[in-house]
Amino acid sequence: MYLEHYGLNEPPFSITPDPRFVYLSERHRDALAHLLFGITQGGGGGFVQLTGEVGTGKTTLSRLLLEQIPDNARVALVLNPRLSATELLETICEELHLDLDGARGSAKALVDRLNAYLLDAYAQGLRVVLVVDEAQNLPVDALEQVRLLTNLETDTQKLLQIILLGQPELRDMLARPELRQLAQRITARFHLTPLDAGETAEYMRHRYRIAGGQRLPFSARALQRIHRRSGGVPRLTNVIAERALLAGYARDAATIDEALVEAAASEALPPMPHRHKRGWWMLVGAGALVALVVVGVALWMRPSPHEVAGPELAMAKDAPGPLAAQPVASSPTETPGPAGDGIPAIDGDMLASAIAAATDSPLPAWSRLLEQWQLPNSSSDAQAATRCTPALAPGVFCLRGRARLDRLAAIGRPVLLRLHAGSRDAWAVLLGVDALHARLWLDGKTVETDRIALQDHWRGEYVAPWRGEPLLAEPMIEPLAPGSRGPAVDWVRARLSPGFLDPSLAEGEYDATLANAVRRFQRAHALGADGVVGPETLFALASRQPGPRLVTRLD
Repeated sequence: MYLEHYGLNEPPFSITPDPRFVYLSERHRDALAHLLFGITQGGGGGFVQLTGEVGTGKTTLSRLLLEQIPDNARVALVLNPRLSATELLETICEELHLDLDGARGSAKALVDRLNAYLLDAYAQGLRVVLVVDEAQNLPVDALEQVRLLTNLETDTQKLLQIILLGQPELRDMLARPELRQLAQRITARFHLTPLDAGETAEYMRHRYRIAGGQRLPFSARALQRIHRRSGGVPRLTNVIAERALLAGYARDAATIDEALVEAAASEALPPMPHRHKRGWWMLVGAGALVALVVVGVALWMRPSPHEVAGPELAMAKDAPGPLAAQPVASSPTETPGPAGDGIPAIDGDMLASAIAAATDSPLPAWSRLLEQWQLPNSSSDAQAATRCTPALAPGVFCLRGRARLDRLAAIGRPVLLRLHAGSRDAWAVLLGVDALHARLWLDGKTVETDRIALQDHWRGEYVAPWRGEPLLAEPMIEPLAPGSRGPAVDWVRARLSPGFLDPSLAEGEYDATLANAVRRFQRAHALGADGVVGPETLFALASRQPGPRLVTRLD
């Protein structure tokens, strides 16, 4: 009912799991990266323990993990661990497609079959992984049987990697004296927490954009109220936001305020006891599958190994050269990325080889990106653009800096990335990104790789040409701060309103109200929230205008 009212293609806050809507917080990305490392590089045979409250994304991580397992991995997934030790062994063998004729009901026979399979897999260079979901429900004797499976080994390597996913009760179980042998074998522990206020807002914006929305209709206070009432649990966030959209539609409201959110939350959520906070968490609902976001506004992957630094800009005001001298198209259009069909997928080794084989000149990548912006893109134009002066031409700007991939995904514009492989460097154009993968144009070819592989070959360096009003030339050099006045300040206000700023506050000097709105916008786009509008914030604000955008669904 409300889809047309809000310009949506589909419901943005459905609780039905849909991988297109996945959003991973920084902690989730870090956990996923380490789980993948355990599968692809493991062999130590230790346990990996992943815990979190109900609804924080453990099951989602396990599904994402299974989607990314390498070809040489075999996974046994146990979803219902309320089993005896023998039943658990049978389930593991069934998951690995072992022949159980004559072995059912006998723990020794089952272990013998499993051991023979593991030795054969080891001889073939395969990795075998056991994933147990809701592991807090495992009986003690079954947990002990799981520990004994790690005794299956060769002289140099354990044959089975085990991942335990569970609620916080799992940590309490493993602290028991009778399970100390298992606890000592846990080589990595992760605990997932609910989203913080900024991540909740990012999560909602991501889902709304994936659903086709252009501007999230929730006010800043409404977003804060949703976080407060949901506690940062994504599934509860979905429930409240969905109900609030319906209420907004019924009232023909363009903006949803905190009063509508409060009413929606009161209708949708069970009463929250004032005591026993843990009991409230249990009411969230066991087994909730979280539809978490990638990107469009903020996605998902561990941070760059290099901390984000501020943009490094040349201070020259003019950029003489062919680009500035040639006419510039007046109205950039939405430029879709290449079609998903036929785009080769490459792993980390293949990406390293592609970087090593590519030209180290940035000119081809610059030419490609200028073409996307409908700017002159000849060799001389690209050569002039590589200087990346703040003002490349009237209304055309350039930003050079370091960032995490999530920040670039939140801004949503194609950018140049400087990639590294050994002593070789190459420039690529980032064309798309979602929760798991990235699409690149590298040395004349479009490829897709997983975000972890990209992270291994990228130190956070990026360059971004972009379009804006000519009046932004001076703010690109001298940032706007409280006390500033003029057309550029009015431009900033217009881009923040509505959504981050009351539309009635359309003009005036850079006051405390505007500074607070800027901080909210900066936090939503993974920028340093200092309330000052510098080049990077201008770039993010301009991303709300027409122009080429990152592809956010990579199939």
